[in-house]
Amino acid sequence: MTAAYSCSKSFSGYPCTHRQWQHPGHCRFVHGYSRSFTLWFQAHQLDSCGFVVDFSSLKELEAQLAAQFDHTFLASADDPLLGTWRELHAQGALDLRVMDNVGMEASAALVWNWANTLLHAREGGRACCWRVEARENDKNAACYAALPSWFEG
Repeated sequence: MTAAYSCSKSFSGYPCTHRQWQHPGHCRFVHGYSRSFTLWFQAHQLDSCGFVVDFSSLKELEAQLAAQFDHTFLASADDPLLGTWRELHAQGALDLRVMDNVGMEASAALVWNWANTLLHAREGGRACCWRVEARENDKNAACYAALPSWFEG
């Protein structure tokens, strides 16, 4: 294993609602959390400022998080009530985001993909996001971890 530098950045304060419509218990009901995300970055070489990732350069990612999760209603693409959610969105009752899967595990993978798309375009393989923790509250979190295939090292 080669040596690598690592750092993390947290983003918080994204109140949104969702439901796991296939769940047999109470998770099938619409409920909400203030989601937060912690991303871990890695590089074998630091940039010209001595950073793995310059946190001030993550504004685009922060905007994506806000657009997806800040005061929004997340619905799974296969939710049988999707038509109802679309009608309520059209009426201005909710701000709908349709996802393949609204769960925290899938949300962590989605954010991992966003971060690596941004980093690959900007850094060309020098730095990557190797782990994302998606947290729905102080008690519950889910993680997605992987090195992207393009990462140098």
